Parts: sequence; structure tokens; C-alpha cells
Amino acid sequence: MTVDVSCAACSWTSERQDSCLYDSHVKLFYGVSDRGVWSLGSNLILKERSDRPPNFEAENIRFLKEQTTIPVPVIVEEWNEENGRYFIITKRIRGEPLSAVWGALSTAERERVAKQTADFLHQLRQLRSPRMQSLGGRPIFSAFLFPNGYGLPHGPLSSDDELWEEMTKSWKAVPEKARQRLRDRMPPAMPYTFTHGDLTNVNIIVADGNLAGIIDWEAGGYFPVWWEFTCAGIGLGQEDQEWKALLRKYMPDYTEARQFWRDFYTLSKYPNLDERGAMLLRELEQ
Repeated sequence: MTVDVSCAACSWTSERQDSCLYDSHVKLFYGVSDRGVWSLGSNLILKERSDRPPNFEAENIRFLKEQTTIPVPVIVEEWNEENGRYFIITKRIRGEPLSAVWGALSTAERERVAKQTADFLHQLRQLRSPRMQSLGGRPIFSAFLFPNGYGLPHGPLSSDDELWEEMTKSWKAVPEKARQRLRDRMPPAMPYTFTHGDLTNVNIIVADGNLAGIIDWEAGGYFPVWWEFTCAGIGLGQEDQEWKALLRKYMPDYTEARQFWRDFYTLSKYPNLDERGAMLLRELEQ
């Protein structure tokens, strides 16, 4: 006998759906981890996620609307519920995610979107802080910069030494010589500049071959000046790698910082190093 399992999103069974003429225009179109993104008709977007780690997206968007001309979403409402869930409703930016149209764009259109994005990112470079922190003096969050656990708060931080200490909290077993050699290569973090931190092709909205919006600002904050460029080297699939390689062409070049971070992240897997990691460790210990 076949069991009619209810939908995890709406709780309806297929039998209940078949007995009703209702065709929902509230659609779940993206989900990852414990979060989901819904389209509410054609004009609104609803994002639901845990309220841990804290979400600063709405505050970041309001700040950027005041300080820049970057095309960001318009916030309609946000709230927390007692069960630990956070909700935010925004107006939909007209267009499609770059991830959905990349293959259809011409070379000239891809170049144009990359340059337009980099031009807006230049405005972020002008937003600076005396400390590495989120808005309001709160901690920053990044599993790539601080690979000692997802969702853990860090800072505010006021120096390269404080940054390095936070980055290497899980490095207790890494040989001291390798630690020091890599520390010597860490580029200066100042000036601490406002950073998006997740410019994947899913978060770039395109319309008619032009940039229409940049979304998903929940991880934004004041980070090392080289962090945006470095993040733009973390590709999630071939097309995202192609997009980020093109974007980096138009960004201030922090290639040495990106290489430093790659080596740092590789060594963070110690003692479970792959071939590249083992070779890197030998080089650092010489």
C-alpha cells in the first residue's frame, strides 16, 4: 500500500491537493541548510531561517540605501518568532539570478555585468570602520575566514594580531614553525571596509544584460580590505567560478592575500591534509 506523504513545505498530501482547485502562487524556490526562500506572488520575496546566528540583513540593507546607490532590495517587513525563526519580506528585484542566465549571456554582457558589479563594490570600499565588526559594534561571522565552526561570533577585532588569533583558534595542533611562517605572510587587514562576502552568481540579479540588483546581505560587515576579493575566489561550481574570475578582473587586486588565505584554509584541515596540504606543510617547516 502506498503511503500518501504530506509535503514538508505546506503539509498537504497529494490526495488533499487533488481534491482542491487551489493552485498556490506562494512558491518555495530555494532552500539550503535550515532556511528557505519563497516567492509571494510576483512582487514579494519571503526568507525564513533560524535566528541563530543573528541576521543583520535588514539593517545592512537600510544602511546601504542611506550610504550608497547600490541596487538592493526594499524591505517590507521583518520579525522574529518565539520558536527561534526569523522572517524577512522584501520587494522582488525585477530580473533573474545570474546563475539562471549565465549560459545565455554574450561575452560582452558578462563583461558588462562584472564591471557594473565592481563599480558598485567600489562604493563599499569607501565605507570603513576602526574595527572589524558588524554594524552597531556587533561580532562578524564567516565560516571561511574563521573555520573553527559555523555560526560562531568573532570580534569586534582591532588589529592583525587579534584577527590572526581568531582565525587560528582551532590550530592548537598545527606545528608552531608552520604557524609562524604563515602568520608572517598575512597581509595587513586595514582599512576595514564594508564587505558583502558572498557574491555568488545566485546573489547577482540581471535584467536585459545589465546588473539589476545585489541581494543576500546577511553576512555583510566590516572585514579586512582584502576579504571581498578573496571571497570572490571561492567558486561554487564551474559557472560560479567563471563569474567570479571575471568579476575579479575589475576589482582591486589582492592576489597575494587570496593565496595566503588559500594556504591558511588548507592548513586548517590539519591533521587531515590532502596532498596539497601535506606539501604546503613541508614547505612551511623548512
